[in-house]
Amino acid sequence: MPPDPRSLPTTVPTGAPTTAVRARGLTKVYGTGEAAVVALDRVDVDFASGAFTAIMGPSGSGKSTLMHLLAGLDSATSGHAHLGATEITGMDDRALTRLRRDRVGFVFQSFNLLPMFTAEQNVVLPLDLANRTPDRGWFETLVDTLGLRDRLTHRPAELSGGQQQRVAIARALIGRPEVVFADEPTGNLDSRAGAQVLSFLRRSVRELGTTVIMVTHDPSAAAYADRVVLLADGRIAGDISDPTPESVLAGLDALRSLDEPTATAVR
Repeated sequence: MPPDPRSLPTTVPTGAPTTAVRARGLTKVYGTGEAAVVALDRVDVDFASGAFTAIMGPSGSGKSTLMHLLAGLDSATSGHAHLGATEITGMDDRALTRLRRDRVGFVFQSFNLLPMFTAEQNVVLPLDLANRTPDRGWFETLVDTLGLRDRLTHRPAELSGGQQQRVAIARALIGRPEVVFADEPTGNLDSRAGAQVLSFLRRSVRELGTTVIMVTHDPSAAAYADRVVLLADGRIAGDISDPTPESVLAGLDALRSLDEPTATAVR
């Protein structure tokens, strides 16, 4: 088990904005008429810069929908989402593609590495596609932070699941994005590899000043975050600072026991 990096100093860049991502009245409805399903219902929420935030909730609560709208992967029915000072709702596909390429990083449950490329080639791929030259100093920092130094010439089939996910994290960070969105990043990993990946995500926040927003269903995974936002029925239903597995479980249990899940914030 890797050491808990909670004691590492925070090194958020001086002058960084206090809010990396925010939503106001964000709503997503699938279908129309009697078949309409409200996946997200007038959500107001802010995510701090240089912080690790987890989004949790029961199945169907809207957590993945919220992340997809904030990341520009899906369009909102109404409301507003901002990345820094930029409103992304209403952007056309071309502008959203540029924004995701230049300002956002993604880590998913499936590693999505190209099997014919080495670990190093997979890491720098987003910059190659954008015709940008990698910052070698930043690349070296990522490699050392993520413990990939002796795996750079290996292809995905020669790497463990945890190593592949670390390569995916380095790839998400190589362009110095304003925010990294992680959707169930430990879902395909065993408990040991999952703990390593979560520790590295936390280190990227503490040592590199990264902003991470993670969707997870696992209370133990959420406990690596600085804050947990709880969703139920498409609405913000709670907010837990300095979470532990026990406090997250208690928050989820409280949601299940409420007749109106959005009425109470859990702390």
